[in-house]
Amino acid sequence: MDLINATKMLTGYTMGMDPSGREHLLVVVKGTYSLPLDGNPPALLEEQIPPVEADVYTGDPGFSAPLYETDYALRKSRCDVILNGSAYAPVGERKTKVTVCLKVGSIKKTFNVVGDRAWESPHFSIGTSFALPFSVKLISYDKAYGGTDNYHPDQKKHSAYMLNPIGCGYHNQLSSKLVDGMPLPNTEEINEPVTMPNQKHRPMGFGVIGRNWEPRYRYAGTYDQNWLDNVFPFLPSDFNDAYYQCAPPDQQIDFIKGGELVELLNLTPQGRTLFQLPRVDMPVVFFRKKGGREERQAVADTLVIEPDQNRFSITWRASLPLKKNMFEIPQVLVGKKSKAWWRARELGKTYYLSLAHLPKTKKAETSDA
Repeated sequence: MDLINATKMLTGYTMGMDPSGREHLLVVVKGTYSLPLDGNPPALLEEQIPPVEADVYTGDPGFSAPLYETDYALRKSRCDVILNGSAYAPVGERKTKVTVCLKVGSIKKTFNVVGDRAWESPHFSIGTSFALPFSVKLISYDKAYGGTDNYHPDQKKHSAYMLNPIGCGYHNQLSSKLVDGMPLPNTEEINEPVTMPNQKHRPMGFGVIGRNWEPRYRYAGTYDQNWLDNVFPFLPSDFNDAYYQCAPPDQQIDFIKGGELVELLNLTPQGRTLFQLPRVDMPVVFFRKKGGREERQAVADTLVIEPDQNRFSITWRASLPLKKNMFEIPQVLVGKKSKAWWRARELGKTYYLSLAHLPKTKKAETSDA
């Protein structure tokens, strides 16, 4: 299939399938922008980040926090807002606790980032050590409340905190020798400090939620013997599209239209950063093999902010249900082409930007042959 990219961003396509077995042609567009720290509007970076093809983790898959999730989810009903970054103390200072806040459109999420601490259990009581001061502290679900308690010799007493099984601080077995010296999380809710290792605390972070974490995995549907015997390799009938949402529920908003205000508090060295998301019209045209075309307006359903990298990216998505297979769509146009391009296409002619492009195009065609 020929994917014509009329944008300055990067694009990709794949085939997706819904629970009914219907195949869809999926097209994604990813634009990477500078993070404006001086009040200027965001600008497209010269170096664009391609769509993520497979999930990326901070360490070993399944044993560390998801960093990026594939951009090729079939569809999303809301926009995921993700932030990968760090907490910053005021310039020139070191703090034991810093409050961070992320605002995008209608969402506002605030929590505390705390310096390194450990559980102290020298005898029969359990307490916490003093937090160490910091100037910059990475925010990650690796260091949020949760984890797997597998330290007891009896495996029957092992357990995991399924809201965040790769975190730290959780211990269901409270024996001093199993808890003493173990790390506490670096994030916690405001007015809800982590004081005991076996309590139910909300893991605090801005990153991607794991596919096998509670409650996301429940949206994946039922994979039982009936599914193996009668449904495989298709998705189960109780599969819920909410499974495609990779952000926590409090980081999901309506599709980005452009102009939404973004505010970052203590997530950049300057303390407070404000900017508006760009307004982008992203048409996608699917040309059919037997003539005709289907036009879609791609929706912006994923926003990833990376203050430490001075950038953010937006992913747009459009899909078309197929009648048979993806070969019925020989060409897809992403973005806008000139009237001259459309006129040349209708006449069955090759469009050249200028006479100077003619010999270059002919030479390229000859080389390919």
